[in-house]
Amino acid sequence: MAAEIQPKALTRKPVLLSKVEGSQDVVSMAAIVPKEDGVISVSEDRTVRVWLKRESGQYWPSIYHAMPSPCSCMSFNPETRRLSVGLDNGSISEFILSEDYNKMTPVKSYQAHQGRVMMILFVLEMEWVLSTGQDKQFTWHCSESGQRLGGYRTSAGACGLQFDVETRHVFIGDHSGQVTILKLEQENCSLVTTFKGHTGGVTALCWDPVQRVLFSGSSDHSIIMWDIGGRKGTAIELQGHNDKVQCLSYAPHTRQLISCGADGGIVIWNMDVERQETPEWLDSDSCQKCDQPFFWNFKQMWDSKKIGLRQHHCRKCGKAVCGKCSSKRSSIPLMGFEFEVRVCDSCHESITDEERAPTATFHDSKHNIVHVHFDATRGWLLTSGTDKIIKVGLRRLL
Repeated sequence: MAAEIQPKALTRKPVLLSKVEGSQDVVSMAAIVPKEDGVISVSEDRTVRVWLKRESGQYWPSIYHAMPSPCSCMSFNPETRRLSVGLDNGSISEFILSEDYNKMTPVKSYQAHQGRVMMILFVLEMEWVLSTGQDKQFTWHCSESGQRLGGYRTSAGACGLQFDVETRHVFIGDHSGQVTILKLEQENCSLVTTFKGHTGGVTALCWDPVQRVLFSGSSDHSIIMWDIGGRKGTAIELQGHNDKVQCLSYAPHTRQLISCGADGGIVIWNMDVERQETPEWLDSDSCQKCDQPFFWNFKQMWDSKKIGLRQHHCRKCGKAVCGKCSSKRSSIPLMGFEFEVRVCDSCHESITDEERAPTATFHDSKHNIVHVHFDATRGWLLTSGTDKIIKVGLRRLL
């Protein structure tokens, strides 16, 4: 259900710590180097770079490695310093970085997909490399041998991928808007379930293993929080972007979800509140408040000698109402509506000031963000986007 997004409010001015410039094309992904003042990035300009901060305060590449194809995604494991890079030609290349992050040693390269690698995850506990591709395939490989262990064909290309180590469940979000849950074994997988709540494709997934909830971002501008652990099918909508949601990250210690979009918006959602499900929109041939017929209800229009009205829906109760009975607007943050949306007049009167208290903060980055990474140990946020610049900081947002 699309929210009527109004101009943003409740913005906070962030602290920008550093800019990392030098890439010749879009930075597909980047990550903050733990315990170091450095950044690892992969770009559409076919380069893998490790940037370390010098005494001058500027970031300079300590490693510059050219790849045979544009870099589409990456996964970095700080414990082993293993870097897995997905390429546009469908292959995955793996490297080990030296302790001082000044050298990168190639380990292996293998053809994982027949098209662009969309997302990649390295799972240290299982020694698996999970990946999705434009070829509608999910695959997992042994990180030691590079051998393909198994695969599963998705309904569409997928760029959302998360894994739960405890249950060995993998979550795949694809361009059809569907989320698929698979149970992985060493050399086979079984379908657990599929569910769909977005009207657009799934663009990003984020998993909270403690609360056992899955967040999905979509091209329909919305985010849905799926209560996987509760087993009740609860799905909470979050509406805070004016364009497609591009990426998600999660701060587990503060229970804050970070979402970034093509609109340049960075939204910090407080998930440590008891949120409510949005109601299903009810069907009716007449206003459920005043009983005026809607414009397709010819019989009632003729019988009552009245002109049919346009149908709307109250975002709080879900009832089908006419414009006159829903002339008011209100934010409903606990239902995920941080901006004012249409509500019926009776619901508007029932919403208290306390219920209108915001549960999210907003920042306009001024450019299309394609990737976000949060370093929980330092509270640093990294974004990269179409402006080819990596930005580190924004810590006052959290």
